[in-house]
Amino acid sequence: RQSICPSGSEGQSDWNRTWQTHNPDLTPCFQNTVLVWIPCLLLWLFAPFYILYLKRNDRGYICMTHLNRAKTVIGFTLWLICWADVFYSFWERSLGATIAPVYLVSPTMLGVTMLLATFLIQYERRKGVQSSGVMLNFWLIAIVCATVTFRSKILHPASVNVFKYTTFYIYYTMLLISLILACLSDQPPLFSQAVKDSNPCPELGASFLSRITFWWITGLMVTGYKRPLEEKDLWSLNTEDKSQRVVPQLVRRWDQELDNLPVDKTLYSPKRAARGEKKDGQPIEESEILLAKTLQKTGEPSLFCALCQTFGPYFLVSSLYKIIHDILMFVGPEILRLLIQFVNDSSAPTWHGYFYTTLLFVCTCVQTLILQKYFHVCFVTGMRLRTAIVGAVYRKALVITNAARRTSTVGEIVNLMSVDAQRFMDLITYINMIWSAPLQVILALYFLWQNLGPSVLAGVAVMVLMVPVNAVIAMKTKTYQVAQMKSKDNRIKLMNEVLNGIKVLKLYAWELAFKDKVSAIRESELRVLKKTAYLGAVSTFTWVCAPFLVALSTFAVYVLMDEHNILDAQKAFVSLALFNILRFPLNMLPMVISSMVQVLPFPLSLSFLKNIELKCQCVYEASAWHVGSGKSSLLSALLGEMQKQEGSVSIKGSVAYVPQQAWIQNTTLKDNILFGRDAKDSWYQKVVEACALLPDLEILPGGDLTEIGEKGVNLSGGQKQRVSVARAIYCNCAVYLLDDPLSAVDAHVGKHIFEKVIGPQGLLQGRTRVLVTHGLSFLPQADLILVMVDGEITEMGSYTELLGRQGAFAEFLHTYTNTEQEEVEESSQISLNAAGTGKTPEKTEPSDVAAAKKAKSTEAARLTEADKANTGRVKLSVFWEYTKAIGLPLSIFSFFLFFCHHLSSLGSNYWLSLWTDDPVINNTQPNREMRLGVYGALGLTQGIAVFCYSVAVSVGGILASRYLHQTMLYNVLRSPMSFFERTPSGNLVNRFAKETDTIDSVIPSIIKMFMGSMFNVLGSCAVILIATPLVAIIIPPLGLLYFFVQRFYVASSRQLKRLESVSRSPVYTHFNETLLGTSVIRAFGEQQRFIRESDGRVDHNQKAYFPSIVANRWLAVRLEFVGNCIVAFAALFAVMARDSLSPGIMGLSISYALQVTTSLNWLVRMSSELETNIVAVERVKEYGDTEKEAEWRLEHSTLPAGWPTTGHIEIRNFGLRYREDLELAISDISVNIEGGEKVGIVGRTGAGKSSLTLGFFRIIEAAQGEICVDAVNIAELGLHELRSRITIIPQDPVLFSGSLRMNLDPFDGYTDEEVWRALELAHLKNFVSGLPDKLNHECSEGGENLSLGQRQLVCLARALLRKTKILVLDEATAAVDLQTDNLIQSTIRTQFEDCTVLTIAHRLNTIMDYTRVLVLDKGQMAEFDSPSNLTAKKGIFYKMAKDSGLV
Repeated sequence: RQSICPSGSEGQSDWNRTWQTHNPDLTPCFQNTVLVWIPCLLLWLFAPFYILYLKRNDRGYICMTHLNRAKTVIGFTLWLICWADVFYSFWERSLGATIAPVYLVSPTMLGVTMLLATFLIQYERRKGVQSSGVMLNFWLIAIVCATVTFRSKILHPASVNVFKYTTFYIYYTMLLISLILACLSDQPPLFSQAVKDSNPCPELGASFLSRITFWWITGLMVTGYKRPLEEKDLWSLNTEDKSQRVVPQLVRRWDQELDNLPVDKTLYSPKRAARGEKKDGQPIEESEILLAKTLQKTGEPSLFCALCQTFGPYFLVSSLYKIIHDILMFVGPEILRLLIQFVNDSSAPTWHGYFYTTLLFVCTCVQTLILQKYFHVCFVTGMRLRTAIVGAVYRKALVITNAARRTSTVGEIVNLMSVDAQRFMDLITYINMIWSAPLQVILALYFLWQNLGPSVLAGVAVMVLMVPVNAVIAMKTKTYQVAQMKSKDNRIKLMNEVLNGIKVLKLYAWELAFKDKVSAIRESELRVLKKTAYLGAVSTFTWVCAPFLVALSTFAVYVLMDEHNILDAQKAFVSLALFNILRFPLNMLPMVISSMVQVLPFPLSLSFLKNIELKCQCVYEASAWHVGSGKSSLLSALLGEMQKQEGSVSIKGSVAYVPQQAWIQNTTLKDNILFGRDAKDSWYQKVVEACALLPDLEILPGGDLTEIGEKGVNLSGGQKQRVSVARAIYCNCAVYLLDDPLSAVDAHVGKHIFEKVIGPQGLLQGRTRVLVTHGLSFLPQADLILVMVDGEITEMGSYTELLGRQGAFAEFLHTYTNTEQEEVEESSQISLNAAGTGKTPEKTEPSDVAAAKKAKSTEAARLTEADKANTGRVKLSVFWEYTKAIGLPLSIFSFFLFFCHHLSSLGSNYWLSLWTDDPVINNTQPNREMRLGVYGALGLTQGIAVFCYSVAVSVGGILASRYLHQTMLYNVLRSPMSFFERTPSGNLVNRFAKETDTIDSVIPSIIKMFMGSMFNVLGSCAVILIATPLVAIIIPPLGLLYFFVQRFYVASSRQLKRLESVSRSPVYTHFNETLLGTSVIRAFGEQQRFIRESDGRVDHNQKAYFPSIVANRWLAVRLEFVGNCIVAFAALFAVMARDSLSPGIMGLSISYALQVTTSLNWLVRMSSELETNIVAVERVKEYGDTEKEAEWRLEHSTLPAGWPTTGHIEIRNFGLRYREDLELAISDISVNIEGGEKVGIVGRTGAGKSSLTLGFFRIIEAAQGEICVDAVNIAELGLHELRSRITIIPQDPVLFSGSLRMNLDPFDGYTDEEVWRALELAHLKNFVSGLPDKLNHECSEGGENLSLGQRQLVCLARALLRKTKILVLDEATAAVDLQTDNLIQSTIRTQFEDCTVLTIAHRLNTIMDYTRVLVLDKGQMAEFDSPSNLTAKKGIFYKMAKDSGLV
């Protein structure tokens, strides 16, 4: 050592000079060696890794800027100064002075390092680094080391060497300037994303300091504070967070997972066109490949591995942060020990105290920054993970086969996307605890052992006993959660169906039956919740009491083991601080394990990512007959939608497909037709005209820019079908597969479409057209006819050939043609719903509003109301509503229990501090048994209070959620039909799923945590004030700062949360829509466009989510800073008052101060969580204020029991309108119908036929006039009294999932015999008795496992079962073939002979034998007389009959 430092200087360190003095200093040798070398060595150590990192993450090139020039110049200057020093030393040497090697080595080393620094500055610029953390830290360490030397040089100007002093001061100034420059950020690289973007995320361009303190979000927060944030304020996503970057990565890894599995036996694998292209020359999309190879493997591909490979590397960074943070956690207790030691030792120099305080402050601040950085990495990973999973599920949903899709309902798949992906996201933050918790425990135990010796083992024993308790609770909670999820899934599934079939429920007056079904599921769900709540109380009890029990047992063993063991302040409070650290990992471990257990089923639910797809295609023209004979299945097979058993299918050219049930998207009518193709106006006009859509466009409020509601609710069945046909024609393909598109339109329209589109002279001439039909009139024009019976083709040939064969087909024709030669296909305007799933479109048809010739403003074109984001603070009334829902007494009682708990907790710790200050006599503390006893008693009180308040809050929460859910359910069912048209079902389902879930499980636990942290903060402040009253000066300003930061944050955070939840609905709505229309999307080959759309929606949602997680970090950094200030001031004032303070009180004060940071953090987090989540109550309550229907049952009903007895109907000047702002849809209708009459109602599309029935059932209330049935005005009845006494067979045959019997008779009001009789009359008896479960046969969601015709027959059976005096047929025979139609007509004629029957008809032959016919035109009554008289009059009816070939 002598050789490197100048001889005669004291060695490298001199403890007396440095530590045991009132004026500390370091030896010159130490300053010239260690302090110079530290920054150099660190930079050289990190440089290789950093250069490698920059090489791999090239962001593009930054042009030379003034900032960069300045940095470089200063770097060179520093290098020159160092060389100057070296040359000066050589020059001195040449003069013969003896120069110690250190004066050559250190400057040389420093000079080379400065060159390296300058090189790095330039290299960073070449690689696009705008602000560098590595360099900032280097300059910071260099300046800290130089400052020590700087202080020495000023304090001890011994032998002044002018040259060396000058160079040193210049060097020091240059370092300062470098440090300041390193804090600034350079301009963005050329060609970077940020330059092109209108509103780029400021993170990339932010300086290092701004990044670690999250200062870069402040701009957005200020905006949010001044006014509520809007969509346009949000930044674009960073490229690496976008779907197009994230999803393919996961898909690629998942493919590798699949490829790595051992192949078993090859199942059917579709032949591919060469060069990986599909039939129409598009490249095969990744997701098809992703899923085509799946069934051939054995073993399970692991989603978990795929996720790890995709997101692992980035996530590993967080583990590094976590290790550093975990180690820093233990600095606090150590410094506390030193501080108490300092107070006890009056001889210690005062600066020690200030030094410890500063050290404490710096460590806590570093700890804060590192922890927040860790969370940031976790949350961003979580966000990417969700994007990836949602994207993968969506891509899968587009290629999943129908058979595979039936195994999971739409609801379950949407749940997979919403709830489970969210769970994954939440787990990410805690997954590191798996290794971090044991590490923390081991470190804590090590320090405790140092402090208290073997008696720690007693505490450890208690903890070890707690772990299985917690684990058991976690496992139990898990099973309850599964049960609750099951109930919840069932409830949501049922709610989904209720909302989809709401129109039918209203028509049949079945709301109450379904309300009871939902409530029954809900009750079982609440029972489970209650059990979970008791378990939760036990776990809260262990969570709060574990540290206390541990401390109690440890201290008890320690003082009782040996009476010379004295519990002094240092031992007691350092141990307490360590026990507090221990609390977290011990309780987290079981929680993390149970969360992992919760998420593990998720990959299993994703196992639906492995079902085989098949692609197949074909050529010809066909048509067929009979319900359930397999016509639609044939088309599905052509599209490759069926599971192929044998044979092969091939199609050449692109395909267009019109499904039997039109699938309509929730966009404008024009977009529905264009379907992603480019707009060609002339062709578009031709198509619209050929599909007879021009008259409809005039009626619709916004023309072809009218927004169509979900599943096409504001179009009539015929309009939807025509839009569906128009979409197919517009895309101009080679092959057209038409699944009975003419069944839902009127006769003349059907004829028009056939001539203009499908027939030999239509737009599609020269293309292959496969038409499924029940209509016989089009057959003569077909090139080839296939006759199908029971899924087999029995005959094929042209029309004349088949007639000549005299087979079953010819026989069938002869039976029917004589009566219905021309009219057959004039089938009804059945409202086949958009979705293609047999769910009903449940909505009325404002398309009948011929009168609404309003100005076609864009406002009129909007129909659905998007979920709105409320702005501003959550009103206190919402909290009051929630408190009322819990019950006032219970709320006050809970509050009181909280107070008791915290009081006793403070008491026990204060008692401990008194105990530690007891005087020591002969190495013993005299009254320790008494001290121990009281300490234990106070702890017990704590435990009891905790348990009670936990139970009270949870039970209160359950009472509240039961009440809120019941009222919401009732209010929604009481809403009129117009409400369901306006409100997308996604919004409603969201209320019943997400918001209800929040009220059930989130809010009670947040309330508990909020109250807990609030009392903690208050308690801590009280203790610190008692110990060091001086803190009173500091607490108010800090409190104000804290309050301001909190309000400032909540303003933005709440709005971001709202924007995020509003942008979440469209993701699921679109997903839902896609699932319902997969066959259409696939047939048109539009998968890529839909994937892009879905990705766009997910990104849009994440755009609001990303700022909200950053805002959380921003807040945490600032709050923890406030907390760290409190700690520092508590320590500082304690140091200042060291003479008057007892060690016990000081220990108490600082150990409370150390906790205050966490409590403050939690308090703000919880108060904002409470505000954001209580919004759920607001949103659930908001349906209480919407308009309601009339009462279901009137209090004092004077209605005779058998009403209506004769079925006499009198309509006087009746009129109604769909919305307040629209004109009358029908007006001035006056008709008198005798009991037992059969009346047909006819008219062109939009004449108001359906509107009349809606008025009759009071789905829409009369705007003028009245309807009397048996001399009772129906407007004076309760709705259920009216609707349950008249029967309708609606247009759309809606079935609900449940048994067949439930679908016929939900109230269980009829015997089995009556049900079987009804089935027999409805010609379903053979079919039902052939089913394995007979009447208990489970109908799937929307009755998908029955054909459309069979569902129609079930509806007929419902009517036969109710058998009321008045029957309304809303063109119930649309989807059935002629035979079935005849069966239904004859059944109605015989069974309802003495009833009044009103039939809305399109097939005129069904009403030619009725007593009278009502002809409507443009919402007015045009003609009303017997069919023969009307034909003679030669009016509208005659024209229609002529079109149908009946006259």
